[in-house]
Order: sequence, then structure tokens, then C-alpha cells
Amino acid sequence: MDLSIVDLSPVPDDGTASDAYANTVEAAQQAEQLGFSRFWVAEHHGMADSIAGTTPEVLLGHLAAETDSIRLGSGAVLLNHYSPFKVAEEFGALDALAPGRIDAGLGRANGSPAADRALGTDRRVQNPDEDHAEKIEAVVTHLYDDYPDGHSYSDLTIPRSGQGTPAPWVLGSSPSSASLAGELGLPYCFAAFIRPQFATQSFEQYREHFQPSRLAGGIDEPQGMIAVNAVSAETDEDAARFRAVAEASYKRMQRGEVGTRPSVEEAVDELGGVPEPTPATLDSDEWPRTISGSPSTLAGLLEQLTERVGVDEAMIQHIVPEHDDALRSHELIAEGIGLP
Repeated sequence: MDLSIVDLSPVPDDGTASDAYANTVEAAQQAEQLGFSRFWVAEHHGMADSIAGTTPEVLLGHLAAETDSIRLGSGAVLLNHYSPFKVAEEFGALDALAPGRIDAGLGRANGSPAADRALGTDRRVQNPDEDHAEKIEAVVTHLYDDYPDGHSYSDLTIPRSGQGTPAPWVLGSSPSSASLAGELGLPYCFAAFIRPQFATQSFEQYREHFQPSRLAGGIDEPQGMIAVNAVSAETDEDAARFRAVAEASYKRMQRGEVGTRPSVEEAVDELGGVPEPTPATLDSDEWPRTISGSPSTLAGLLEQLTERVGVDEAMIQHIVPEHDDALRSHELIAEGIGLP
């Protein structure tokens, strides 16, 4: 199994965005040393006090200079906010900075009404699936300079390295995004930490709708990845204690407290105790929003979940307040899987 990481650049307690980005750089360098395949960074808006990951295209440029071989990408750039040509220019420039190792992870999401207004985003698109598909096609076509002669965009060019082109991925958390990825013939990453209940159905839809791509940069066979919220520690019990943060954060979000993150102690208190360890064997219809365990337990859980949806790669997200604990978790997960 291949392993990758998506990083939100969480702001440390009493810290700043500068501290968050420094931690992201360290996490990317560690991931490269441990043998992770990709390191993606996220895009969230209006929560900068707790999540500094607002502009993946900027942060990736810095990561390109601070790493040597790991693939770097967006998890995701939110295409509903932007011009496809501008996104293609940004990722072309990133390819020039890190030749042959850029992933263009393309997704969509609405933030708060205020953030969407500030971004100039229309929340009332008549057919959001059609609009999103058109934007993805446009990004990919610009990236691969594939507009036919005579097209109004055929004379446009973007920066590039000459050694490779950013690999496009469709990211989503619903069967509709999976169907769209299949119809376009592009790789698909499902965010199981958002809507785990749709994971199996989404990959079924992806394969059912998959067509060998007519797009330059597309693929001929389905290629998928599952993104999960996972944390590891030396024992199942210790890992469950860290998992409390993700579970308490989700409960806060359900109450409308978006963008806040408790400490481990606060999370345990809010939950009324440390959660039970994730069982080593999940029921066939069981897909927890967050999983935890020792290296061997977590390796078994990741094998179960990737096999369930038929993919060979898992991407790890976590909500762990202390940076050193997060780095140790990544180290233990790599150890459990046996990364080279």
C-alpha cells in the first residue's frame, strides 16, 4: 500500500500562521524521508485563527524549495472560486519549481456566506455538477496545451518545466463527484473523513461511470485513493486518546462551532472520557469518521478500508494539536505499513 499525507497547516495554541507553515514544511520533509508518496496541502477560508491552509498554490511553492522528491499537491484547490486558466497558470508555475512532481487536486466547496462573498463566488449555480466538470476540463486542457487550432484559447500558454505536467486529480466526498471523475477519466480521491458513509458507493459510481479519458493527462483505467482521518501512537489506548480531539471537533462542528480545536484534555472532558480504541477488525458496513491505533492495528485498519473500496493508496489527515505528536503518528503509521 502507498501512503500519502494531506496537511491543513493548523495554527498552534498561542502561535501564528508562520508557526503553522514551519510545521507544515517539517511534516513534508519528514514524509519525504519516511517514504510517503505525496504531500498535499488544503484550502480553507475564514478560519485563519485555527487553520492557516488558505492558499495551497502559495504554500506549495515554498514546499517545492524545501523538498527534493516527494510529490506535492493540493487537497484541494477549490475550483468554484477561481478561473480555470489562472489555476492552470499556478500549477504550471509549480511544475516549473518542482519538475515532474506536482499533483493538481481539483475540488469544490462553499465556505461561510461571508467568505464566499469575499471570494466573489456565486452560491446559486444552476447546475453545479456541469459547471464543475467544465472547469476541470478547462484546467486540464490549459495544463496540457490541448486547445485545438482556432480555439479562442489556443494561443494561450502557461509556465512549465518541460520535464512533466501536473497530474490532475478530482477530489470529492459524494457519489456525484465520483461519477464526474469517472466520466472525465481522471484519478479520484474520496474524502472519507467528511462523509465516510458514502465511500463504498462513491467508488462504485466511479468505476461504473469510468471512461478512458478523452482529455490529455487523463487515464485509461480507474485510479483511486481514499483519504482518512487517522492517528497512531504506541498503544491502541494512547491512540484513542489522541482520536478524542477529532471526535470532539466534529461534535463542536455539529453545534455550529466551526474552526475550533480542543486540546486532548478538553476533548476527553467534552466526550466524557477517552473513546474506546478503534476495533482491529471493522464490520463490513462500519466506516468510522476517524480511526486510531498502534502501528500494527492501524496498518490492519487501512488495509481493510483500502481493500473495501478497491484502491492501493491511503491519504492520512489528522487533527492532533501538538505538532510533535503528529510527526510521531506519521512515523508510526509508516512503520506499521512498512514503507521503504
